[in-house]
Amino acid sequence: MERWSLADLPDQRGRTAVVTGANSGLGFVAARELARKGARVVLACRSEVRGRAAVERIGAAVPEADVDLLRLDLGDLASVRTFVERFPYDRLDLLLNNAGLMALPYGTTADGFETQFGVNHLGHFALTGLLLPRLLATPGARVVTVSSPLHALANADPRQARSGPHSYRRWVAYARSKSANLLFTHELARRLADAGSDIIAAAAHPGYAATNLSLAAPRAEGRPGRERVMRAGLHLIAQSAEAGTLPLLYAATAPGVRPDSFTGPSFLMWRGDPAPSWRAPWTLDDRMSEALWEESARLTGVTPEIP
Repeated sequence: MERWSLADLPDQRGRTAVVTGANSGLGFVAARELARKGARVVLACRSEVRGRAAVERIGAAVPEADVDLLRLDLGDLASVRTFVERFPYDRLDLLLNNAGLMALPYGTTADGFETQFGVNHLGHFALTGLLLPRLLATPGARVVTVSSPLHALANADPRQARSGPHSYRRWVAYARSKSANLLFTHELARRLADAGSDIIAAAAHPGYAATNLSLAAPRAEGRPGRERVMRAGLHLIAQSAEAGTLPLLYAATAPGVRPDSFTGPSFLMWRGDPAPSWRAPWTLDDRMSEALWEESARLTGVTPEIP
């Protein structure tokens, strides 16, 4: 794969994009750069205050930006449905499933699911399913879901969606949710291909990028010492949020992206230019992906319809 930078981002005029978790980190950079290239971008954010601040920051950097804000709490399926009901556009060219949580202490969503699995996978599964009619009505649409190299620590197990704190291991739970992101991408791509649709379902990851994602857990636990260590690691080792966003934007916009591809940084899946990324074999297993799809539909009450 040739080198690819923000300068290679194709013209996005006339396109409509939704970016979840767009108020900070990778989501903010992706929304800003899509807007810079002319896309109409809907920032899907849990916090309206932080979302409005992001809209203002994008407007300051890109005065001509066409950005909207719609509240979306992926940990509350009622909020997901409300977001889709309020979504004002008939077409949707890009859904970037970016928002996520990492290695938080045990908790549950509004619907009683373990938080990481509920937000990282089930919330995005429901959002994608409910937005599918608009995606299917838009030629050349894409769904890009953000996973992580740490998915390799554990396979997805939807039975753990309602697991209790006694069996909870935060990094294993995170890995399950990230494997679920890849299995969901695999099954969505497979079903779209069977239906003859030209929608591209792909996945991407940022490697080790300097965002607030890794700081959330020590903050939640009230451990300032660990937060300082994590912040030092981000400063010394991680690549910038802009660099970490490149694989996401590549999967979202570059010509020639293949369905069910997984794009990440080229150097040890850690940093560098966008390149095809290794993934665990189980994330390409048809039986596992179909089982996860059916169980996710049962848990969320959303059955994606692909004619």
